Amino acid sequence: MEKKVKLKDQSEVLIREMRADDVDRSLAFFRALPKEDTAYLRRNVTNREIVERRIRAMESGRVMRLVAIVDDQIIADGSLELEAPGWKEHVAEIRLIVARPFQHKGLGTLMACELYALAAGKKVEQIVVKIMGPQVGVQNIFKRLGFHPEAELHNYVKDISGTKQDLIVMRCDLEELWRKLKDHMDHSDWQRTR
Repeated sequence: MEKKVKLKDQSEVLIREMRADDVDRSLAFFRALPKEDTAYLRRNVTNREIVERRIRAMESGRVMRLVAIVDDQIIADGSLELEAPGWKEHVAEIRLIVARPFQHKGLGTLMACELYALAAGKKVEQIVVKIMGPQVGVQNIFKRLGFHPEAELHNYVKDISGTKQDLIVMRCDLEELWRKLKDHMDHSDWQRTR
């Protein structure tokens, strides 16, 4: 999968699958993020070994990763993680982060659309996001895209500094997500993502 898209400011971005040769680009992306953006990441992705492990995890077919590229640099990173076969095999989790200079330009929505398309291709019915309590802005973005808070686990996870935080679990039906995205985006943006 490789697709060129235009953002709201008409700048062009390439969205593609992450590759084995993206280790250094991925490290540069995560190391350049402001501390407040990395405080709530699940893993220390400024560590080369962890980045290499993330890329190798794609070999299982249960994890798909997309990146957005400008001038050969990663500016956004997204993943779709499928549940193991069994009682939750119809569920997947998405994770998405966009570099600050590219936020509020529609890139997050375009990346989300591509992740949803991957999910639909894998017969996923429900998508879940897990967010730490202080990430109110992220929660609001996902609410606009049709996600609903399902659970809040008090002091369940620790941020990068070791401070306990609430974990917010949000969920949405994939069909509902497609409807919300279609309503959210103008027709030309929608056509570019399909």
